[in-house]
Amino acid sequence: MFEKGELIMCGGHGVCRVIDITGNPIDRSDSKKKYYVLEPVFEKASTIYTPVDNEKIVMRRIMNREEAEKLIAHIEEIDTVWVQEEKRREQTYKEAIRTYDSRSLVQIIKTLYQRKRSRINEGKKVLSSDEQYLHKAEELLYSEMSLALSIPKDEVESYIAKAVDKRKVTV
Repeated sequence: MFEKGELIMCGGHGVCRVIDITGNPIDRSDSKKKYYVLEPVFEKASTIYTPVDNEKIVMRRIMNREEAEKLIAHIEEIDTVWVQEEKRREQTYKEAIRTYDSRSLVQIIKTLYQRKRSRINEGKKVLSSDEQYLHKAEELLYSEMSLALSIPKDEVESYIAKAVDKRKVTV
């Protein structure tokens, strides 16, 4: 169970802060079932109520600084996901994003960067669906890493790039 004030990844909403743990917000007579009251960190306009024991959506603690640095240190080792068939490829992206797993998000981002570069080099347009999945994966990963590394979200990508380049030089 998460504690008040804790930052978590909450499926479909990204990084959220646990504002409260309360009884059923709709049926006040149901005092047995507990609910998290969540506030998305990067979208302040909404409040989310979800059962503490909700198994339908992924909820996990966000990574800490050490875990973020370790993930960055191993980015080069994370394989891409290359699927030829378009429908299967899109399904693979959807499934990876739905896990809210940091390694899976890196995998999708790496794959889509390579695919984008390849299509541009071939004189082809970048598919809008690829752009959407890339944006979603980056949004989820960079939001979490921003908080773990205590840097602005818009600086995460360059932070990662510098760290990866630095590792290449020292290895």
